[in-house]
Amino acid sequence: QAQLVESGGGLVQPGGSLRLSCVASVINFNLYDMSWYRQTPGKQRELVASATSDYTTHYADSVKGRFTISRDNAKNTVYLQMNSLKPEDTAVYYCNIGRLYWGQGTQVTVSS
Repeated sequence: QAQLVESGGGLVQPGGSLRLSCVASVINFNLYDMSWYRQTPGKQRELVASATSDYTTHYADSVKGRFTISRDNAKNTVYLQMNSLKPEDTAVYYCNIGRLYWGQGTQVTVSS
């Protein structure tokens, strides 16, 4: 069993930046693939970015060049740096570990 705690969401103007953090209480964090997903009402949860245990990263086309996923294995933490935010990035963002466990989600709202 793993527990994930996300933080860093909030309200930001278009063009602004936010950094999300997700701390995982799990043994051998470095062995897990980590991902960020997002979901808006009435839509399926979608993959935003992932970072495998060997640091290979993957991004959804909609966020390439704007978002960066990174991980600090010493702190059991994965980050999502979000730059040049757009209103369509508004969603609840969820952290996932090993495609098994989810965090509680953090709301990101991009609005002027």
